[in-house]
Amino acid sequence: MAGSQETTAERSDIPRGSWVDRRAPEAWRPYLRLARADRAIGTWLLLWPCWWSIPLAAAWQDEAPSLFLLLLFGLGALTMRAAGCTVNDLIDRKIDAKVARTADRPLASGQLSVPQALVFLVALLTISFVILLQLSETAILLGVASLLLVFPYPLMKRITYWPQAWLGLTFNWGALMGWAAVTGAVAWPALLLYLAGVFWTLGYDTIYAHQDKEDDALIGVKSTALRLGGDSRLWLAGFYAVAILLLTAAGWSAGSAWPYFLGVSAMAGHFVWQIVTLDIDDPHNCLARFKSNRNAGALLFVGIFLAGLL
Repeated sequence: MAGSQETTAERSDIPRGSWVDRRAPEAWRPYLRLARADRAIGTWLLLWPCWWSIPLAAAWQDEAPSLFLLLLFGLGALTMRAAGCTVNDLIDRKIDAKVARTADRPLASGQLSVPQALVFLVALLTISFVILLQLSETAILLGVASLLLVFPYPLMKRITYWPQAWLGLTFNWGALMGWAAVTGAVAWPALLLYLAGVFWTLGYDTIYAHQDKEDDALIGVKSTALRLGGDSRLWLAGFYAVAILLLTAAGWSAGSAWPYFLGVSAMAGHFVWQIVTLDIDDPHNCLARFKSNRNAGALLFVGIFLAGLL
C-alpha cells in the first residue's frame, strides 16, 4: 500500500510547494486546486486564440489593439478555464480516483463534496457572465453558445477516441469571440484562425494524453493517444502542418504584415522541436512538451502584435 501511495504522489498532476501551498488559506486550497490555479498552462492555451484574434482584428480595421479587451479576455479565460475544470472533475471524479495522476484531485479524493463544487461552479459562471456582458452583442451570443461545447466535453472520452478534437473546438472558440468583440461580426480570418487552433489542440492534447494511456486503457477511457499509438509522431506532424497552413491563410486573408508570418514560422520551428524530441513513453517528457505550447502560442502572438504596429 505504501508503494502504491508513493507512486500516486509521484505521478500526481498537483504541484507540491506551489503558491497555493505557501500562501493561500488552507480552506481555499481545494477550490484553487479544483480551478487549476496552481497550473497556468490551461489558461494560457485557452487565452492564446483570444489574444491572437484581438490584435489581428484590430489591424484588419486599422486600429490599435484594445488593452481593455486583452485584459477582459484574460480574466474571462481564467474564470472559464476554472469552470471547465470544475465541470470536468465533477463528471470524472470516479474515473479520476482510479488514475494515479488524478487520484488526489479535490473531488476524486473527497477533499471537496459535490455540492461544494457546484456552488463554486455557479460563482465562476456568474463572474464569467458579467465579463461577457462587457462585449459586443455578437461576442455575447458566441460566448453563450460556447457552453454547448464546454459541458459535453468530459463525456467525449467515453464515446470516441477523438475527445481531443472536441477539446479543440472548445478551447479555440475565443478566436471567434475576440474577433467579434473588436469588429462586431465574424470574418474569414477569424474562422481560419479558429480551425488552425483546433489542429494545434489536436497536437498538444494528444501529447498530453500519452501520460495516461496505460490507465486509460485499463479503465476503458478513450483518447487519440490510444487510437494513434506508435504512429502518434506522424499524426502530430500532420496536425501541426495543417495548423501552420491555416494560420498562414488567416494572415494572408487579413492582409497581415511580414512579422505575422515570421511568428508563424517561429511557431512551426517550435512544433518541429516538439516532435523530434518527444518520447511518448516518458510521461515527464510528454508533460514538458505539452507545457511548451504556452511558448508556441506566445511566438505567434508577438508576430501578430508586431504586424499590427506596421
